[in-house]
Amino acid sequence: MKIVKNILCILFGLLFINAGLDKLLHYMPVPPMDINMQKVFEAFITIRWLLPLVAIIEIIGGALFLFPRTRTVGALVILPILIGIFIHNMIFAPGGLLFWAPLFLIWLWVVFENWGKYRKLMA
Repeated sequence: MKIVKNILCILFGLLFINAGLDKLLHYMPVPPMDINMQKVFEAFITIRWLLPLVAIIEIIGGALFLFPRTRTVGALVILPILIGIFIHNMIFAPGGLLFWAPLFLIWLWVVFENWGKYRKLMA
């Protein structure tokens, strides 16, 4: 089971690193968007610092998630991104929740396995 968890965490980390790098370097094609999504995207572009900030957090969180030793901190770093993905999909693209659910389950698995470390932070 440890091998499965490590493989899933590596894929999780690489997915977020790729998403962050794409926000900075724009190497993946953007799918067609409806009017509401275009307005949201325009808002992200208007606030110039927001998209690079999200990209850097995704890259750092994904990189931390790759290694078992730093996975606990990576889970904390990536949590705001997962919440943002959830809220965005609930409002604009409910079909995207099928993409979010496995990511959240992997994140939840890591959090439960490291709960003792988080309890020390809260004490």
